Amino acid sequence: MPPAPSRRGVLALTAALAALPTFTATAAPQRPADSPALDTEPRHRLWWQAPADEHSMIEQGLPVGNGRLGALVSNDPGRELLLVTDATMWTGGPNDTLDADGQFPYGRQDFGSFTLLARLTVDIPDHDLSAVSGYRRTLDLARGVNETSYVRSGVTYRRRIFASHPDDVIVLHFTQSGGGRYTGTITLEGTHGEEPAVSFGAALPNGLRYGAAIAAYGSGGRVTVEGPHIGFTGCGELTVVLSGGTNYTPDAAAHYRDPSLDPHKLARAKVRTAARHPANTLLRTHTADHHALFGQLDVSLGTSSAEQRSLDTWERLRARARDGAPDPELEAQYLQFGRYLMIAASRGSLPLGLQGLWLDGNDPDWMGDYHTDINIQMNYWAADRAGLPQCFDAFTDYCVAQLPSWTDLTRRLFNDPRNRYRNSTGKNAGWTVAISTNPFGGGGWWWHPAGNAWLCNSLWEHHEFTASRAHLEKIYPLLKGACEFWEARLLTMTLPGTSREVLVADSDWSPEHGPLDAKGITYAQELVWALFGNYCTAAARLKKDPEFAATIAGLRKRLHLPQVSPTTGWLEEWMSPDNLGETTHRHLSPLVGLFPGDRVRPDGSTPAEVVEGATALLTARGMESFGWANAWRALCWARLKNADNAYQLVVNNLRPSDGGSNGTAFNLFDIYQVEKGRGIFQIDANLGTPAAMIEMLLYSRPGHLELLPALPDAWAASGSLSGANARGGFVVDLRWRDGKPTETRIRSTGGRTTTVAHAGSVRTVTLKPGATVTLKGFDR
Repeated sequence: MPPAPSRRGVLALTAALAALPTFTATAAPQRPADSPALDTEPRHRLWWQAPADEHSMIEQGLPVGNGRLGALVSNDPGRELLLVTDATMWTGGPNDTLDADGQFPYGRQDFGSFTLLARLTVDIPDHDLSAVSGYRRTLDLARGVNETSYVRSGVTYRRRIFASHPDDVIVLHFTQSGGGRYTGTITLEGTHGEEPAVSFGAALPNGLRYGAAIAAYGSGGRVTVEGPHIGFTGCGELTVVLSGGTNYTPDAAAHYRDPSLDPHKLARAKVRTAARHPANTLLRTHTADHHALFGQLDVSLGTSSAEQRSLDTWERLRARARDGAPDPELEAQYLQFGRYLMIAASRGSLPLGLQGLWLDGNDPDWMGDYHTDINIQMNYWAADRAGLPQCFDAFTDYCVAQLPSWTDLTRRLFNDPRNRYRNSTGKNAGWTVAISTNPFGGGGWWWHPAGNAWLCNSLWEHHEFTASRAHLEKIYPLLKGACEFWEARLLTMTLPGTSREVLVADSDWSPEHGPLDAKGITYAQELVWALFGNYCTAAARLKKDPEFAATIAGLRKRLHLPQVSPTTGWLEEWMSPDNLGETTHRHLSPLVGLFPGDRVRPDGSTPAEVVEGATALLTARGMESFGWANAWRALCWARLKNADNAYQLVVNNLRPSDGGSNGTAFNLFDIYQVEKGRGIFQIDANLGTPAAMIEMLLYSRPGHLELLPALPDAWAASGSLSGANARGGFVVDLRWRDGKPTETRIRSTGGRTTTVAHAGSVRTVTLKPGATVTLKGFDR
């Protein structure tokens, strides 16, 4: 084992590698002359005929975000409400004292919780909903703009709301045509005991400082500060600008806080700067920035009927579920909505947690945290596949910034004698995580030994998509540290009835069911097998640590890999022929080698009995579960080229949520039923389902692409996918008709050689980076 780096060395290295921006002063953005997406196609617009109920914002409020600063928007004509968040607005801290059982505390004060930053209301008393007609609100996915329109007394009123990444503000722009006027009050208030004010600053009990501010300006009337509020009278046009944030910084050595940053002062400066520009200038700047990302991928799954197109988004969802008729344009909108959420919530700050960037209160279930046993990984399965590799960076930078704290926790606490998951070898090295993590280096709930491998494998997969050497350099310490942990942890075991010795993981829990102390669980064996292979490839590409890489390669050859149970016919989840857990459990932990891994493949490279055992286990898990679990199932069925099952699981997630049931809410958020009559928002299905839809159209691994591996009948007539990233360093544009590819364009972003397959026909493509080739004839 190589000597362990000192804590000071790890801190210095990680501070140098981390590039996570925070709430900070920035240079003035470039102002485009015009906007590239002012006339968005209807297929990129969601629309509704009713505003959100103030008491049901998580199901009905529409999300806006600039990657760090976000809001749920009500669009009520007479009382516009925004529930404002900053991704770093967290209570809690390092949480580095274990409970009596050797596991982590998991509460809102010790571990911490994601919380709201502020509430903003714009009250226009004479615009009560009952006094207006022709109400309509939209979410323009391509432009990143929420718009509301209605008629009152013959005047058409409109408002646009957007969260600008370049200007780092949220903008509300109220206009009218027909001689109308706006009169009312703007109120900003905090959610941690602050009184209403045009700006405020405070600190949480954990020492995190935060602040928010608003500014407003209008035309044809008066805008004045009236004590804690801003009043406006007789305005033909009104603009409200909001900014805010915290002094969080991605630096473990500084305890993740920047004492020199005053968020209150900075928020006031940002709104003053933005307010110097007309609202349309801010809009053009935002739209150009947002569309540059959104336009990187396009998808068509077929043509919907005129009747389907005539329905608003909620009624269209209900009709899809009621009638059972495919609605390919709605399904494509759902995919694009997931991409919209990624752009809005994963740029320049912390990564997407359980609820992304959006809350309706300060008490989200599971703290709105980062779950490392599926949820944070699923949140990023779509980033590369869906043409948004830039949005993956928040996940990478988070892991890099947390590494020194995770390393310190592991070395100080993991081998605590009370921890049932401690290394029985007595050795300890590297790093691992808990099931839940926060932004301050802290763990929550139980230790999760294999979590380090899964995080690393996700980071490695991004390298496979992008072929970025800079990314590989950044994540190398994470990969190496995880391998050091597993070198210390693995046990030698003689397989029963044989003389063969294998390496197995120490006592662990297969998420999230079954025995708590099983050795050699399939979940850990598969993840570590992949980790070791990825690390060895990384070390070779970077020409680093050849001796340690050789050691890891030797360990990998000795790892036990799961077998098929002679009792159930399933791929074993535990080193037992018996089913020791829940047959239809939501997690697919023993199938990580099928997806997101690649070890189990139905292409002849994997023993047939293993593929059959994985298929039997997946079948037994069932087709009905929570949204994220359905998304994972759909991805696994896509890998098995079962289009019918993959598509059915996508359709299951599109079912309207009724009374908190599993399904899709009024605003398209995925709802997770925690108990009868109560559902909560979890964003992972909103991102995992689009990943599954793309995987049905394009499978990739380094050196191999497969076109339309699980194309369902509902999308087969005709369609297209452009801008999809493929592992190996390629971008693919694909068109099909009658279930067969008609034209495929492949551009290298670093990849050189790959096979391209469809229905048994295989071609080999060799390209220089930046070069493109077009393939035809797969339809014959």
